Amino acid sequence: MTNHQSPMTNQRPRLAITLGDPAGIGAEVTLKALADSEVSQNCYFVVVGSRNLLSKAYKNLTANTDDLLALANPDELNVIDVDVPNSGEIITGVGNAASGAASFAYMEYAISQTLAGDFDGIVTAPIAKSAWKAAGFDYPGQTELLAEKAGVERFGMLFVGRSPLTGWTLRALLATTHIPLCQVSQVLTPELLTKKLDLLAECLERDFGIKNGKIAIAGLNPHSGEMGQLGTEEIDWLIPWLKAERQKRPHLQLEGPIPPDTMWVKPGQAWYGNSDLKNVSKNVAHAYLALYHDQGLIPVKLMAFDRAVNTTIGLPFVRTSPDHGTAFDIAGKGIADATSMKAAIQLAVELVKQRQSLPHAEAQRRGEEKDV
Repeated sequence: MTNHQSPMTNQRPRLAITLGDPAGIGAEVTLKALADSEVSQNCYFVVVGSRNLLSKAYKNLTANTDDLLALANPDELNVIDVDVPNSGEIITGVGNAASGAASFAYMEYAISQTLAGDFDGIVTAPIAKSAWKAAGFDYPGQTELLAEKAGVERFGMLFVGRSPLTGWTLRALLATTHIPLCQVSQVLTPELLTKKLDLLAECLERDFGIKNGKIAIAGLNPHSGEMGQLGTEEIDWLIPWLKAERQKRPHLQLEGPIPPDTMWVKPGQAWYGNSDLKNVSKNVAHAYLALYHDQGLIPVKLMAFDRAVNTTIGLPFVRTSPDHGTAFDIAGKGIADATSMKAAIQLAVELVKQRQSLPHAEAQRRGEEKDV
């Protein structure tokens, strides 16, 4: 590890940045993101990966670009070199068992060190679930591994994006994630939605400083069931559940169930600024609760594909990730867009600072100093 700055004397957020699948674009978007001083100077960061693979990626990328300033030099970065088996079998652009084992090892190390207190948060470059499975690790994704290692049962995938046109912030939480569409109606229950709503309300207050938030909740069926004509889930339990939640949470503004096709109209107007933004901003919610993967992520990616950030909420530490995959098809070509990776690092910094500003965080810090 090359040590150019000490976290003990640095009050900036301490982040572990994992390289993701080394056969993908993780190294490229990381080096591009860290080359931007507006990103790298706001935190103390350590890159968690394989130094030889990172250097190899850098040399390959420099051969494909005339702008060396667009890439951070690995020799000038803090790098924790994680030993991985069969690294010689890793081929750029081809996810396999070796690349899956490497990305899993990076994650395990970053999580263990963060839980040990060495870091305030983790920013993860993309992994390939198929490569993890080939390596013998059967997880739906990084989110589930993070939750398991952190020992939490309540967690969620929150997608955050800030519009470059208007500055408005989109926040969308998924009630269900990586399951087949035919299982959604069976998995969705009042108990599950209560857990997700708890998480979302807590996240808005702890991570974004929004105490009395407005949360929009989608219906499941077209037109939210249209009084039972297009599905009965809304009448059977979703509407009664929402009525009960409004009574339990008078401090929150809970809207819904909103027909899924119209729920995203006002967020779209707030994002693109193609309407009266002042009035639209009054009507948009602080966060949106989508009931299944594509219901939330199609509009999120339509608006914010190059800058959305996947944030795992419910963890004892901050975790963010760019909202895109490994892009094996363009790996090593020097054309990957690092905007989302930059946004992931910047959001992680903001969330850590927000958590550190909370009264209980200050009290905890003083207690630790007293013990010392």
